[in-house]
Amino acid sequence: MTTLFDSYQLGYTTLPNRVVMAPMTRVRAAAGGLATPSMATYYAQRATAGLIVTEGVQPSLVGQSNPGTPGLHTDEQVASWRPVTAAVRANGGRAFAQIMHGGRVSHRDTTGTQPVGPSAVPAVGDVFTPTGPQPAPTPRALDTAEVPEHAASYAHAARRAVEAGFDGVELHGANGYLISQFLSSNANLRTDGYGGSVANRIRFAVEATSATVEAVGGTRTGIRLSPGGTFWGVEETDVLKLYTTLLTELARLEVAYVHLEATTDEEVLVALRHAWPGTLVVNPSLPMGPKQAGRAEADHWLGLGADLISFGRAFIANPDLVERLRAGLPIAPVDETTYYQGGDAGYLTYPAYQYAA
Repeated sequence: MTTLFDSYQLGYTTLPNRVVMAPMTRVRAAAGGLATPSMATYYAQRATAGLIVTEGVQPSLVGQSNPGTPGLHTDEQVASWRPVTAAVRANGGRAFAQIMHGGRVSHRDTTGTQPVGPSAVPAVGDVFTPTGPQPAPTPRALDTAEVPEHAASYAHAARRAVEAGFDGVELHGANGYLISQFLSSNANLRTDGYGGSVANRIRFAVEATSATVEAVGGTRTGIRLSPGGTFWGVEETDVLKLYTTLLTELARLEVAYVHLEATTDEEVLVALRHAWPGTLVVNPSLPMGPKQAGRAEADHWLGLGADLISFGRAFIANPDLVERLRAGLPIAPVDETTYYQGGDAGYLTYPAYQYAA
């Protein structure tokens, strides 16, 4: 029987276990979207994960969603990430950078420019800005001729990620951000080749992935998806058909993995497992939902055919999460007030499990 602690061959990389650190925004980057020494320590502390997927990294300035997040679109940003990847590698780890274009989930006060999206439909809710939460603005609908350059921005960032020492990249196609907006049936009201039918709504995701595969190779390219998710007000019709069609196209590109969030019924997720012939990463808990995933949920999804299991919040307060899961040790609770506050408190200050003397 497969366990969380069996090794796994992901492309050319051997993972020592099947535990993945899920991407989580922590807004600790320096001005200019630069990675910091504290970020190097943070990820190195968690390098026992089979694979680390970093927080979302913007591929362009207009693609930045939140203030305080890092980028991979300037030479200075690439240089700032090299100590991070070196620290992870020195501790025996492997890391993929998550490439995240926020699309309409952004604000002019953050980027200095109007957010863009598939259509001029604002997200639902308040977005983070340098002066605090503000209502999501109406984005500028991308002209048809502009769409390919935004798809290509994922590939440009992927090249820079490899230059910075990352083992690969994960495209953020989930949670209501740009790829997810194109997949949506209410954020995407386009009448050109990128909207309307399922084939058209998946086009942007396929083009962004194809460009990234061409840039860095399929073995270095993963994608995260949230089937049926409603983050930032997105809705999706024909969820099973939408994602089955998308997975068919992604299979032709031979990407390293698909990373699914448990945002729809288990029956649908299992059907998607059957539709996807490659490596499947499953995050068993709803992002920001009421319950964190633990060993029981991980074992359940391994039994249903997942190859790797990702954990989010549990990794924040438990840098030694792999050992805690292996030994059945208590999982420390996380202080949610420190998620986005900046500084090292609640970032570097969680200890490994303290055994009694």
